[in-house]
Amino acid sequence: MKKSNWKTDKGKFKGQTGIWEHENQRRPSPQERNTFSTDTVPERAILVSVCDSKTTMERTEECLRELAFLLETAGGVPVKTVIQKLERPDSRTYIGSGKLEEVVEYKNALEADFIVFDDELSPAQLRNLEKAFDCRILDRTTLILDIFAKRARTSIAKTQVELAQLQYMLPRLTRMWTHLERQRGGIGMRGPGESQIETDRRLITQKITLLKERLKDIDKQKTQQRKNRESLVRVALVGYTNVGKSTLMNLLAKSDVFAENKLFATLDTTVRKVVVDNLPFLLTDTVGFIRKLPHGLVESFKSTLDEVKEADLLMHVVDISHPDYEQQIESVNHTLDEIGAADKPTIMVFNKIDAYRYVEKDPDDLTPVTKDNWTLQMLQNSWLSKSALQPTIFISAAERQNIDALRQMIYDEICQIHAIRYPSNNFLY
Repeated sequence: MKKSNWKTDKGKFKGQTGIWEHENQRRPSPQERNTFSTDTVPERAILVSVCDSKTTMERTEECLRELAFLLETAGGVPVKTVIQKLERPDSRTYIGSGKLEEVVEYKNALEADFIVFDDELSPAQLRNLEKAFDCRILDRTTLILDIFAKRARTSIAKTQVELAQLQYMLPRLTRMWTHLERQRGGIGMRGPGESQIETDRRLITQKITLLKERLKDIDKQKTQQRKNRESLVRVALVGYTNVGKSTLMNLLAKSDVFAENKLFATLDTTVRKVVVDNLPFLLTDTVGFIRKLPHGLVESFKSTLDEVKEADLLMHVVDISHPDYEQQIESVNHTLDEIGAADKPTIMVFNKIDAYRYVEKDPDDLTPVTKDNWTLQMLQNSWLSKSALQPTIFISAAERQNIDALRQMIYDEICQIHAIRYPSNNFLY
């Protein structure tokens, strides 16, 4: 039988209600559902967030658009987005009781498979919400961990993701964990025994210890590999997820690193040797950052992020076409500070100038000029490129615009590093 076509539109926010609706989506009947494969019928989810006193509605909506992109990357479909204004999230159920009943009605009417919350839920909140909705409850951290697990290819990345998942799961056990092995028995071991949750907790703790030991061995191997590369200057690409780091890597190194317009397309660190004029250096592509990045992932990916920490020069890639690029810069800088790499020499690379759009202001419009009205030329003449602390450049990796100027900038920065590290070889440059 021919499989039905599953189509959705991108959706939009409606007025001030805080609801982002995806229309033209019909839930298949039980008979039709049997004709779908698991790849052609994405699971449907309702996205929920709280706009507290420290956050604007525009910022909350942008975070939810990103959460929807995360859900689509994981293979799901957002069918409705709900925002509630609160002084602070409710300690029991994250949202208020009235909004909770409203979301329950949405869930039943739209036949949503699960609910996703745009924050990390506490174990108590998770338990209370599961009782209220009688379905799966995911938070932002769970969704990111699921994408990481899906994207992990090498044994190193799989080990790092598994450790982060188990550390997140440990305080949230709700008797859903399956047995990893049989319960121990034997002479002298008989007694009242353990409850199911105690057994699960013990097994997970043992698994976490094992994974940490394995990552220590991996860290030693990576450290030795970096020592073998000390003769060359190391440059690391950093930035928010989906800003074009892998595309730029392929362009500069003439490599074939996987690049896709999805979040966290690259998890594994890739190192390539690049030569600009007569100057060789090592270029590293690293995992992208994201706002509210789970702390467990930062800890688990320590061996990967050490490539950034020990780099001689950072290339901070920014998607200039993204409406929230300034907050993305802040998120990346926060993560760099967390891993101890905030003071590295950095080149700010504003990518995707071919996709940059602005709203032309009418000459008779006397309202103040906003960021949306800035032309690309205005941005290039602003603080973005006039900062005395970091050299900046505007490029398009996809369209190969201004790449020669970027290569020259990299060459100049590496020459300065060489002049300090190898003063006897300065005559070569």
